[in-house]
Amino acid sequence: MSLTKFCTSNIILGLTIGLACSLTISKSALANNETAITLPSQTTELSTESTRLIVDQSNPYQMVQGAAEQTFKRFAREQQAIQENPNLLKDIVREELMPYINYKYSAFKVIGKHLRKTTDAERRAFVPVFREYLVSSYAQVFTLYDNQAVEFSPERSFAGKKIVAVNTRIIMVGRDNIDVAFKVRLNKKTKQWQAFDMVAEGISLLDSKQAELGSIIRQKGLPYVTELLKSKSTRNIVFKNRAVKDDSSAKKNEQQG
Repeated sequence: MSLTKFCTSNIILGLTIGLACSLTISKSALANNETAITLPSQTTELSTESTRLIVDQSNPYQMVQGAAEQTFKRFAREQQAIQENPNLLKDIVREELMPYINYKYSAFKVIGKHLRKTTDAERRAFVPVFREYLVSSYAQVFTLYDNQAVEFSPERSFAGKKIVAVNTRIIMVGRDNIDVAFKVRLNKKTKQWQAFDMVAEGISLLDSKQAELGSIIRQKGLPYVTELLKSKSTRNIVFKNRAVKDDSSAKKNEQQG
């Protein structure tokens, strides 16, 4: 599979998960069967209180909602600083969102059937790089935030279950809405839930990454993929509109010069 197709697919799926993760959720919504929630504008004044919200990981539904709320509030509160230094988005994702994502489980699932052909050292090197790749991907997606709204389906019993899908619907004005399910998994040791996959319109982010990266692992090996993702994760976060504007200004100056 070409790297161009690999990147394009990740952008589409990454956009969807980023939009879904950047939604602020009202706690009062839990009392309703199904509630549409509109996000506050980026200029909304939020508390500067440094105390971080304690997200309930014993409940998969509250975990998803709490993590989304916490991440977005930090994102909104630091908008001015982010505009000046977009790479701060990486810090926000790393500190507010990643604790609730089972990136190690996802990394091993991506390696999949090639696991036996890799060494312990190769896997140990891949996992933290995969984590930072996710951080960079999610951070870049946050630059596309445009005040979307979301509907959460009512909470269902999860007693005795190890994997639960938290269903949501992203409301897209003027376009078809996007159905998204966050798949979360119970850690047997800690008894806490963490997200490991997102299914958008029937397309699994994890399955797609497994297919795309798996073909490269098969052809060039896990160390090659590790270096590939490492280079991607170190790229600066860029606001696309700003990049286009800056590029146009540069070309105009060249023509005038």
